[in-house]
Amino acid sequence: MEAYIAARLEGESLVRASGIRATILRPWYVLGPGHRWPYLLVPVYAVLGWLPSTRDGAERLGLVTRREMIAALVAAVEAPAGDGLRIMNVPDIRRARA
Repeated sequence: MEAYIAARLEGESLVRASGIRATILRPWYVLGPGHRWPYLLVPVYAVLGWLPSTRDGAERLGLVTRREMIAALVAAVEAPAGDGLRIMNVPDIRRARA
């Protein structure tokens, strides 16, 4: 996981330094075909979201569906980032489905 995070941060730094307009999506885990076991975590995330002490972490590290990711990608294309870099974390990805 450390290598993944380091690579992601380096990639984001390169995009930021390039000056191009960009939207970076940061899902924690995308639920989709072939990976059914994470669905067992959905109730756990719901409970953690109700508790004030764990709400922020549960939202930031929440699970998103493939449909939510596609909607966020479409939103990023249809409404490009303003003058710089836009980061879409899990709550932003979920809001894009509306």
